[in-house]
Amino acid sequence: MQGRVVFKNEDLDDLIILRSDGTPTYMLAVVADDHDMGVTHIIRGDDHLTNAARQTLIYQALQWPVPAMAHVPLIHGADGKKLSKRHGALGVEAYRDMGYLPEALRNYLARLGWSHGDDEIFSTAELHAWFGFDGMGKSAARFDFAKLENLNGHYLRTGDDAHLFEALIGYLGAQEDPPLSADNVAAEKAALIALMPQLKERAKIIPDLLASAQFLFAERPLELTEKARGTLSEDAKAILSGFSEKLQALTIWDKEGIETALHAFIEQHGLKFGKIGQPLRVALTGGTPSPGLADVLAALGKDESLARIHDQI
Repeated sequence: MQGRVVFKNEDLDDLIILRSDGTPTYMLAVVADDHDMGVTHIIRGDDHLTNAARQTLIYQALQWPVPAMAHVPLIHGADGKKLSKRHGALGVEAYRDMGYLPEALRNYLARLGWSHGDDEIFSTAELHAWFGFDGMGKSAARFDFAKLENLNGHYLRTGDDAHLFEALIGYLGAQEDPPLSADNVAAEKAALIALMPQLKERAKIIPDLLASAQFLFAERPLELTEKARGTLSEDAKAILSGFSEKLQALTIWDKEGIETALHAFIEQHGLKFGKIGQPLRVALTGGTPSPGLADVLAALGKDESLARIHDQI
């Protein structure tokens, strides 16, 4: 907000209001349009501040009431220049398609040129209650993708798991060429919601959730990279064979039971965790980033987990 601004008449130019063909210029047309629509308050960027003085003269000349006008700071790119498409001046749909949550984008945009004390993160309800001209700054704000990603990561980490699943489905539905169909992902709803506390821990945007859950949708036999294959030595395969027998004996297949079996096997054979952890992750996921091993085994289910292990043995 610029506060009260005064222009000297001598500093204002004799603006053109009609072109040679009789059509009005922007300066006259916008005044007539706003008057005809009954506009009483105008809020716009401060790049229109000098236009406010010119338009006020037109309102007064036509003996029309002058609307209340407020001019808010612009948003600049990281280079300090007026925001353009090359900086990220895109429609909100573009940010949705990139995997940003609506609540994170609202929070971020509200803080560009406005503040509420030292608060950086606030809910939409708090924004409704707090947002106003009192907290508006005078200087231009800078759009920073890194800050937006960090804020979006906060909303992912603290978000409701079922809500994040629906956001993931919505993200896939908005893609022209999605890596997975929304129907395939929906079929794994229970597993994805159960895994969500681990999937969202390091995620910054919605595609990160999908990347960490990619193992769920992999088809057998898994294609392994050369590096992944290198972990499956004969000794590693022997360890996997022994552990698969222990898994086969489990009558209740859940995270707690799997963790107990894993730690018992490690202790029984005097192993370091890496000796079984690395080859087991490769057998189950192909070596891709994924949640903890017990979570992966529980999500895949007993039959699929044992089948993937046996494929590599």
